[in-house]
Amino acid sequence: MSHRKGSLTGQLSDADLRLLRIYRKVVECGGFSAAEVELNITRAAISMAMNDLETRLGLRLCQRGRSGFSLTDEGAEVYEAVLQLLAAVEGFRTRVNGLHAWLKGELNIGITDNLVTMPEMHITHALNALKERGPDVRINIRMIPPHDIELAVLDGRLHTGVIPALKTMPGLEYLSLYEETSRLYCASGHPLFQAESVTEEQLTSYDAVLPAYAQTPEIKACHEPLNSAATATDREGIAFLILSGRYIGYLPNHYAERWVRDGRMRALNPESWHYLTYYSAITRKGAPPNLVLESYLEALEKLTAK
Repeated sequence: MSHRKGSLTGQLSDADLRLLRIYRKVVECGGFSAAEVELNITRAAISMAMNDLETRLGLRLCQRGRSGFSLTDEGAEVYEAVLQLLAAVEGFRTRVNGLHAWLKGELNIGITDNLVTMPEMHITHALNALKERGPDVRINIRMIPPHDIELAVLDGRLHTGVIPALKTMPGLEYLSLYEETSRLYCASGHPLFQAESVTEEQLTSYDAVLPAYAQTPEIKACHEPLNSAATATDREGIAFLILSGRYIGYLPNHYAERWVRDGRMRALNPESWHYLTYYSAITRKGAPPNLVLESYLEALEKLTAK
């Protein structure tokens, strides 16, 4: 099917916003079939809505058929624009509702992976306090990489995020949350698992998994002595490889604790081989007043001050 000529004209109506919300859900579900349950409308109704939206925009947004569902290049760009538009609409609603004593609206949070096992649980307790104050507040959490969280907070798709404090960006505000200790681990079945002590020279004889994501120079220095034989884009991937019994690698203590407790992992020279990672909550400087976000941050600040 060729691109339709024309462009979006006239004002956006409620009907347009409905079509855009359907499109967002179709993309996030990966196709019409999966979106049926989420949207609670038939596949035929979804298909009709997509046809209407493509006609309204004058663009082919997605390919669908026997080969499966996929976005066109234009469709991917429209999806990003839809996220920004709907976030702005929700931001307006949240701001207006902020004029009322009863909290209403949404809180969109981006969180980097594997923080749920942090013993302090500041995020969890702050969300509990927010729901206590505003039972009707809708909370949406996206688990995405730190750089994506920064961009989404800056352009308004997310209200706030939690990321490792590797660097500061001028457009963001930072609230210190966590101090995380990571140690060097191996799993049962690895030659070092039963070793009483291990020298740094010995480490180079064994394969190690290194993080394929941004780190501070201090953390990079801890990985330099290791024999890099694999990489992983997140801590869960590192854990997979360590648990294979073939690799050593660094993991946060709180995340590795379950396997240590079960006798499936052990830390190597824990007093020597460890490093700290600091985590912060971020918000956009100069963001419009938002009572839901302010209430959440107020709860976080109280928890971190204890």
